[in-house]
Amino acid sequence: MPPDTALFHRDGESFVPSEYTRGPWDPNAQHGGAPSGLFAYVLERYDPGPASFVARLTVELLRPVPMAPLTIAARTIRPGRKVQWLEASAFAGDVEVARATALRVREAEVDVRDSVSPVVDTPMPPAEIEPFSFGPHDVVGMWSTQELRLASGNWMEAGPATIWFRLLNNVVDDEAPSPLQRVATCADFGSGVGSPLRSTKATGINAEVTIHLHRPAVGEWVCLESSGFAGSNGVGLAESRLHDEAGPIGRAAQSLLVESITVRQPPGSRFETS
Repeated sequence: MPPDTALFHRDGESFVPSEYTRGPWDPNAQHGGAPSGLFAYVLERYDPGPASFVARLTVELLRPVPMAPLTIAARTIRPGRKVQWLEASAFAGDVEVARATALRVREAEVDVRDSVSPVVDTPMPPAEIEPFSFGPHDVVGMWSTQELRLASGNWMEAGPATIWFRLLNNVVDDEAPSPLQRVATCADFGSGVGSPLRSTKATGINAEVTIHLHRPAVGEWVCLESSGFAGSNGVGLAESRLHDEAGPIGRAAQSLLVESITVRQPPGSRFETS
């Protein structure tokens, strides 16, 4: 894939965003999935050791992330062979615009044959579902980077929904996306997939996303089985069960700022579906 179709192009110490990173709220700001994918790219590589599996990734969006070159400063908070904590900050110039923490855990063969896990129904496989799309088709953004299959629910109505995502673009230049990057770039869509507010007098935007994984995603498809809550106090929560085609892989959650549509124009006003 040519570098100009990736989310970011590396230029020395900077990561230059392409138009594919654009979000729905502001044409000059990135979608949260773009910096989330970039943090995944950096933190799964940083300070390599036996604790290599990213079991938790939290991305905090401190302010709108601009369509401008970003530099990433990473550090190890707590080294360890079994458990390792990392932290990274994204800067646009001298301004910190986003921050992330990652918990990395060592992987080892363990006999868990007598363990008991919740019974989870895997959504209908993406190969059995017709293609689906959302977004302003005349504008390129993060909605352009994913192949979609709507397994349940209705994108145009409020309430739970389940959508399969397949990332079509690399995160950085010509480097194939890792399983973690595939999850990170789509997890931020959860508040839209299972929006409790679509076509109401309020809308919600997430200030962060936290991803928990208990195993790596297998294959190219990641499914978000999402739902959400919106409180009259102006605070909400979106949560997504994460799947690959073999079964559940983890969960994601997002804290939401809920506002009247007279304060913030809903992203759906710019979107079409087909």
